[in-house]
Amino acid sequence: RLDYSKWDHIEISDDEDETHPNIDTPSLFRWRHQARVDRMEEQRREREELEKKKQDHKKKVNEVQQKLKSQNLSEAEASKVTATKEQLAKQEEEFRRKEQELTKKEKEQPWNIDTICKDGFSKSAINKKPKDDDKNKTEEEIFEEQKKFQEDHKKQLQHFGMLSKAADSKKYLQDNPHLINEKTANYLVIWCIDLQVEEKTSLMEQVAHQTIVLQFILQLALKLDTDPRNCFNAFFTRFEAANADYMESFNDELNSFKKRVKERADIRIQEAMKRYEEEERQKMGPGGLHPGDVMESLPQALRDCFEKQDIPMLQKVVAEMDPEEAKYHIKRCVDSGLWVPNANAEVYEEVDSSEPQSSEPLISEAPEPQSKKDGTE
Repeated sequence: RLDYSKWDHIEISDDEDETHPNIDTPSLFRWRHQARVDRMEEQRREREELEKKKQDHKKKVNEVQQKLKSQNLSEAEASKVTATKEQLAKQEEEFRRKEQELTKKEKEQPWNIDTICKDGFSKSAINKKPKDDDKNKTEEEIFEEQKKFQEDHKKQLQHFGMLSKAADSKKYLQDNPHLINEKTANYLVIWCIDLQVEEKTSLMEQVAHQTIVLQFILQLALKLDTDPRNCFNAFFTRFEAANADYMESFNDELNSFKKRVKERADIRIQEAMKRYEEEERQKMGPGGLHPGDVMESLPQALRDCFEKQDIPMLQKVVAEMDPEEAKYHIKRCVDSGLWVPNANAEVYEEVDSSEPQSSEPLISEAPEPQSKKDGTE
């Protein structure tokens, strides 16, 4: 049998009361309601105060137990701590009795309009098809919106991209319906290409699967002319049914997408290589040599001169080297655009005077930096 006893004590609605014609009925109803609210608030405060005292009591009990475990207590201190423990035990009993009284009072309190029902949900939401405002936005505005969306939901986007089971994907989209949109699809596509560029093909294929899942949901919403959040359940129902024709269509689209991702990744890699080669060419010196390669090939003594940009040290090292070897290395330094100080024929006076001197100096005249000409730093 059903127990209807809980309905025995209900305060009837104010509009069911009959009052004397001379009584201001609205004022009476307001007074009754306020009195009822005040009683409920008082009970709530009593409950909160009791819970707070119980928490404080629990902390004290833990402190006493720690002290009793200590081996450094004197006999007097141990006796005092023991007495405190007994007092706390009595307080705990008092708290237990008080809690039983409050619980009994709450159970015996008649139900009323403020307690008989509560909201199951804080709000009701109906998904409407979003307006297509992107047509009126500039490319820069669309880019900024996409960027902000990715920054705000990056962890959720990547979590969805890593899911492998249809049930998990369905549950995650149900919990995070704000991800069911074109911005999420855009992020997943870009992420797939990034992963392929990094040669993480297995992970790319996993994210690609989730990308096509979302694309199918968006396509279904487009056909039904509705918000995608209204039809993701319909997609997963068809997907989990594993109809042969439907799965064949899904897999064909998935394979085609993975192929396009790999092609796009290859193009990006080639473009990156071209940019790198161009940057390297721009780093070449006037003679077509790379300064880094030339620096690596210099004898250590010459390398130290160029690293320190020390003219006297360079003069000394050149004077001590074989003239042909010195000329070879200095010419390579000039052709690569490495630092070459101002010099004159005196730099080479000590280079094997038995060899005929070339009319071209080993170290070409280089103009002084502008900062040294005008005295500025």
